[in-house]
Amino acid sequence: MKNFIYDIPTRVLFGNNQIPNVGLEVKKHAAKILLLYGKNSIKKNGLYDEVIKYLNQENIEIIELSGVDPNPRIETVRAGADLCRKHNLELVLAVGGGSTIDCAKAIAAQAKYHGDIWKDIYVEKKYTNLKEALPVASILTLAATGSEMNGNSVISNMNENLKLGMGHYILRPVFSILDPTYTFSVNKYQTAAGVVDIMSHIFEQYFSPDKKGFLQSRIMEGLLKTVIHYGPIAFENPTDYEARANIMWASSLALNGLTSLGKESTDWATHQMEHELSAKYDITHGIGLGILTPYWMEYVLDKENVHRFVNYANNVWGIFGDDDFKVAQKAILKTREFFNSLEVPSTLVEVGIDSSKFEEMALGAVKNGPIGCMKKLEYRDVLEIYTMAL
Repeated sequence: MKNFIYDIPTRVLFGNNQIPNVGLEVKKHAAKILLLYGKNSIKKNGLYDEVIKYLNQENIEIIELSGVDPNPRIETVRAGADLCRKHNLELVLAVGGGSTIDCAKAIAAQAKYHGDIWKDIYVEKKYTNLKEALPVASILTLAATGSEMNGNSVISNMNENLKLGMGHYILRPVFSILDPTYTFSVNKYQTAAGVVDIMSHIFEQYFSPDKKGFLQSRIMEGLLKTVIHYGPIAFENPTDYEARANIMWASSLALNGLTSLGKESTDWATHQMEHELSAKYDITHGIGLGILTPYWMEYVLDKENVHRFVNYANNVWGIFGDDDFKVAQKAILKTREFFNSLEVPSTLVEVGIDSSKFEEMALGAVKNGPIGCMKKLEYRDVLEIYTMAL
């Protein structure tokens, strides 16, 4: 196991009726804030009024910015940063899912940055330039990305047809409120996309060719089994508290650093390929991942890494047999069947995507070199996986 430093500074307030704490939590860090949210969902379910009430009780000054897109835009980031500077705001509070929280992190960074974070940080990865940021906090309404406990942020620039991510420890939220009841209104489509996103985050860390990382693999298998068990329950019964609670906490644990620390390698090729898809076609991230993942599994499976697929088959799906490759292939099929049971499509054609931009997307996915660790994927490999997914 490799050396690591484990430092998760985010204070998590988990469970029903945690919203009344928001004013007191904010007051520890700021008196003037940017309140960031998406469209109208938090107003329809009453969360907006609750948040405003408890912030007002602590005399928190609020400037609002709404309309964050599911794939948040760099234009929103710049608008938010301008508001922070203009009003001398001291914290960015995101109320929503991962897109809103990702946008809040970018705003918090840009508000304190003298250059253009899109160019310097997202594109050129000059992370040492990022010295400070406003504090970020979140109230989570959609379990999927784990952004509520990590320093990652993914932003889209539709003018450049790019969707890029970055990560920095100073962008970890100072606190996050996770109340599963505010995910009761999430529809079947978004519930399914969230479940796939959580599983994909785990897959990207679980699937590696090395034979080490025993403890990490067992933790990840437990998270996968939890999501596989409770995902269909939440899909069919959206107000099942236990299902929503387990999915929400699994989402946070899947990408807060716990599962990969000490591992020799992680993959992330599927995310690179999907970011190209949603940059070009603006599709839901989890749906894109659900389409691509089984094809990626089929493509990278070989004798060097089959042991990891066998672990996955045995410990997650209860599939056993004497032929490792047949066991692995059954597990891949089971993954596809599970996604289909949540009405996630199997092909790109089903979401209106043809092959016209495959070459451009494949070039974009590997623009910084080969991707992945299960198998190093070059341009031709990525192109083949896109083609398999038609």
